[in-house]
Amino acid sequence: MSVMHKRVAAIDCGTNSIRLLVADMSLSPAGAYLVDVHREMRIVRLGQGVDATGRLAPEAIDRTWRALADYAAVIRASGADAVRMTATSATRDASNSAEFLAMVRSTLGQDPEVIAGTEEAELSFRGAVGDLPAADGPFLVFDIGGGSTEFVVGSVRDHAVELDGAVSRDIGSVRITERLLPSDPPTAAEIDAARRWATEVVSAGLDGLPRGSLASVRRVVAVAGTATTVAAGVLGLPVYDPTRIHLSRQPVDSIRRMSDRLLRMTRAERAALGYMHPGRADVIGGGSLVLATIAEALRARIGIGEPTVSEHDILDGIALSLA
Repeated sequence: MSVMHKRVAAIDCGTNSIRLLVADMSLSPAGAYLVDVHREMRIVRLGQGVDATGRLAPEAIDRTWRALADYAAVIRASGADAVRMTATSATRDASNSAEFLAMVRSTLGQDPEVIAGTEEAELSFRGAVGDLPAADGPFLVFDIGGGSTEFVVGSVRDHAVELDGAVSRDIGSVRITERLLPSDPPTAAEIDAARRWATEVVSAGLDGLPRGSLASVRRVVAVAGTATTVAAGVLGLPVYDPTRIHLSRQPVDSIRRMSDRLLRMTRAERAALGYMHPGRADVIGGGSLVLATIAEALRARIGIGEPTVSEHDILDGIALSLA
């Protein structure tokens, strides 16, 4: 069996973080497989204030530039054969996105792809299910970002992804925090308003999937930093440990209890948790509320009470798209 190898680099620039993956890809008739060479994440909060102003803040673009300049140096040193950078919710929403695109072009030497929410969902799905048995499908993958959340249903057959439907909705950890959870810690009234909004948006998102597709789902997979951070809390980890988190099953009631705990904490108390990335401390309460709302909605609709949490997500999907 002929096997080809190439080194690829993927950059995912979202509302809250920018992440880099440099990986060696093996291509064969059995599919594409990645071996990490370098994986890194930085919180740059590109979406700071976008929900209120409709513009990317100059200081947010500057923070992103500093991280991207370092990533570009890593990519050059790695000798990557192919590079793809995608930008998602904050950039889609901003009226001054041209400034961001020009910065990326001058720093990375190529344009980022400002992808639609449905493509974001497809890439997340491809990355998320790569380590799961195809027989566990059909899968529902959901990705809670800083500004948007994606839902996608699909299967893997003969090593190829087959999607039944994908939906993106404008709710995420940064957006819900800035809009409805300004206090530290949030008040009961703020939390109630956030839950009402999350319930409404999540319900509309699930309703937007093709009729009947939810009924076929056999495994639910949650990806991205909100889900993995909450999983670390549910597991009681003293420090963040991706090997313990990856493919763990998280009971819905445990997710809700952890969300309630995080929402009661001050930002300083969250930041003091050993597993908490400092850049997530101010928005993890809102993100966890969205996560718990989704998990409870899916348990009610399709009876799956333990979502699987995956460390692999859109970043891995971007890398695999370079096959």
